[in-house]
Amino acid sequence: MSKIKVKVKGYNHKLVDNSVQRVVEQAQNSGAKVIGPVPLPTERSVYTILRAVHKYKDSREQFEIRTHKRLIEIDNINEETKESLSRINFPAGVLVEVKI
Repeated sequence: MSKIKVKVKGYNHKLVDNSVQRVVEQAQNSGAKVIGPVPLPTERSVYTILRAVHKYKDSREQFEIRTHKRLIEIDNINEETKESLSRINFPAGVLVEVKI
């Protein structure tokens, strides 16, 4: 018995959730046991930029990017599970990491 861990990351939480749903459906259709999706903590990156170049240092703007993450564990995998997971096309902006 082997186990696969799939980690899905993205800036848009709807794309991440849709991708996770596709992975779970493909894994369940191939007969594997799925644990998750487990929502991992959202990573926040805040960027501060000066509005003016030389003067007015107190005038700043802040921008933030949030990275949403989900974790899925798949047990009892077989060749059919591996093939079905490799055939999934993920949308742009979604990163999928697979660990066996």
